[in-house]
Amino acid sequence: MSCLNDEALKAALLMDLQWFAAEDEGRTEEPTEYKIQKAREDGRVAKSQELVGALVLLLPALTIFFLAPSMLRTCVEMLRFYFSRITELDPIRDRVVAQAFFDYLIKLTLPIVAMSMVAAVFANVVQTGFLFTTKPLTPDFSKVVPRLGRYFQKTLFSMEGLFNIAKSIIKMLIIGSVAFFLIRSEIKELANLQTASLWLGVTTVAGLAIRMLIIAALLLLLLSIPDMLFQRWQYRESLKMSKQEVKEERKMYEGDPLIKSRLRQRMRELMNRNIAVTVPRADVVIANPTHFAVALEYKSGMDGPTVSAKGEDELALRIRRIAEENDVPVVENKPLARALYAEAEVGEIIPETYYRAVADVLAYVYRTNEERRRNAGLGA
Repeated sequence: MSCLNDEALKAALLMDLQWFAAEDEGRTEEPTEYKIQKAREDGRVAKSQELVGALVLLLPALTIFFLAPSMLRTCVEMLRFYFSRITELDPIRDRVVAQAFFDYLIKLTLPIVAMSMVAAVFANVVQTGFLFTTKPLTPDFSKVVPRLGRYFQKTLFSMEGLFNIAKSIIKMLIIGSVAFFLIRSEIKELANLQTASLWLGVTTVAGLAIRMLIIAALLLLLLSIPDMLFQRWQYRESLKMSKQEVKEERKMYEGDPLIKSRLRQRMRELMNRNIAVTVPRADVVIANPTHFAVALEYKSGMDGPTVSAKGEDELALRIRRIAEENDVPVVENKPLARALYAEAEVGEIIPETYYRAVADVLAYVYRTNEERRRNAGLGA
């Protein structure tokens, strides 16, 4: 009994892993656009074969329904042609036999084949858009190796397997019910066909069959709606990613954050080493008053005020000292200095949020410089 209980527990655990495979494997994150696009390029898309099958059944059935009279006339003409020449023509030597055969074959099958192709293409394009790839056709010899355990696990002990079984049962019930109720409604006419003419028998049975096809196709088309929703859900589940995969993909496309941080730090170090050159070129130094200092440069042709140097504590004092030695105005504005130090990097344009505040500071500096030059001129 203990062994049986252990086996039952293992089976239950296996089924649970199949029902919640993505989460149990650690794939809890929604797929990124890159992964969805990569899967699409590989031919992996969310597609309901039930929709394709229903449309491929419905549209040719409607074609047969509307073209049935002309198709019956073509069949009668074909029979009359062959039976009237049965003693005259030799199928081996007379080419007219083969030519007539292919002519009648094209007349009878071309509309149905063409409509089937249109239905198949339309059903796929509606679901996946225009997509052409040969990757699914690439030979994969690893799939040749039989994996019966995995096959039975996928087809029987998984959400997909249970859904497919239920779907197959519903399809059989649909087709069986349609056939049963239609035949029962026409049972008297079918019973009287034994005394009817050949033409009446053919048209009656053909009409019943085509009605059966159209009704069954419409019901299967309705069945394809939940199947399409399930396929899309399952597709998203199969593409789910682990947090590590998301992180690796972000590194691949945006660069390693650690490396980028080190590069920015290295750039700041190099530019701060050159403060003796960059600070004298600045138009103003905004200070706080001793903890932070940010040197800004704004010349004609620039897209916006640019941080030429910034520093904290001792480096801030050094920037102020160099600015005073080179007659660069130093304006004390504690909130602005702190914000620019935190949000703007050396060599970058300041955020647009601070354009107005910096413009007021630069306007003040320009007015002060103009008054100083004017006073100097009057003094001379």
